[in-house]
Amino acid sequence: MANTKSAKKRIKVIAKKTLRNRIIKSRTKTAMRRVVEAVGAQDAQAARVALVNAVRTIDKAASGGVYHKNNAARKKSKLTRMVNAISA
Repeated sequence: MANTKSAKKRIKVIAKKTLRNRIIKSRTKTAMRRVVEAVGAQDAQAARVALVNAVRTIDKAASGGVYHKNNAARKKSKLTRMVNAISA
């Protein structure tokens, strides 16, 4: 258990950041799942719309430090390849 005042504050700050990161990751995963579902249904129009939303969400998460930039790029690339496969 923390003894100093600064250590107690760090515990509070970390708890807030952890909660924020969990919310952002959940939103990102939901956006990605919507793309995958649209691709599974062979709905190219819905997949493109979902892809735009997912890319925006992933970029926001990466700029906030939730995901590393390479991890975000990998996620976007994977989704884009899926959408392009059904669009072609």
